Amino acid sequence: MKTKKSQNIQIGFLLLPGILIFGFFTIYPIVKLFITSFFKWDFGSMFDQEFIGFANYKEVLTDPYFHLSFSNSIVYTLVTVPAQMILGLLIAMLINNINKFSISYRVAYYLPVITSWVIASLVFKYVFNTEGLLNYFLTKVIHLTSGNIHWLDSRWGGMSVAMLLGTWKGIGWNMVVFLAALQTVPRDLYESAALDGAGTIAKFIYVTIPSIKGTILFALVMLTIGGFNVFTSIKMITDGNPGHKTESVLTWMYYKAFSTGEFGYSAALSFIIAVVLGILAVVQFRMMDHSKLD
Repeated sequence: MKTKKSQNIQIGFLLLPGILIFGFFTIYPIVKLFITSFFKWDFGSMFDQEFIGFANYKEVLTDPYFHLSFSNSIVYTLVTVPAQMILGLLIAMLINNINKFSISYRVAYYLPVITSWVIASLVFKYVFNTEGLLNYFLTKVIHLTSGNIHWLDSRWGGMSVAMLLGTWKGIGWNMVVFLAALQTVPRDLYESAALDGAGTIAKFIYVTIPSIKGTILFALVMLTIGGFNVFTSIKMITDGNPGHKTESVLTWMYYKAFSTGEFGYSAALSFIIAVVLGILAVVQFRMMDHSKLD
């Protein structure tokens, strides 16, 4: 029989390839990025980096464009996360009470989730462009306006289109998550509530919400992280225009790294956002733990 030591050695050899791959492609880039954030590293100093300490972090925190992109990401998250969750929960409740064609409805609402972000963003850009489909419909078909509306030429116009796309894309995911949670709620609870004279709204408040609050908090954590990580839709629809007013933190990071070559700045920005998301995740997971104890 093999000794415990030899078994551990064998397990170690089996895990070694995965550990090496994880270390090389995940741990090393994170460590390298953290080190880069303390150096002046741009197109002019690719092979001669200068250690500047926390100067990159100071530059990020005092940059008005970072403040603008950060506020855009906050607004995007505050709008899209509740919208996705509310609409997803409502649709999940409707489908949960439908006996016929429920699978067809699930597929129909989930299709936006598996649609490519690039394709969906280009379609939305085409629809809301100044010479796009929506303006053609408003001016030529129903004659609601005499001239084209510049949907994407202002900060809040471009952000609104991006938020509309983000909400549309996320409803299906929330529907699936909440539908799975709703199907675990015992029917006895609803029957008991009905005997006590509770109506539809009372059942929703006192039975449904408490029964799936763990799922609600899980969705909140995932969607909050996703909201701060918005990139493709902003990049494809507005590309930060006009005048970088519609940048998110990730598109601004991309611009500073690959358009201006300020890699040290971008590295510092990435760790600032990582800290913010880490704090938010900890707070939300603590809320989740407290909900389980209630």
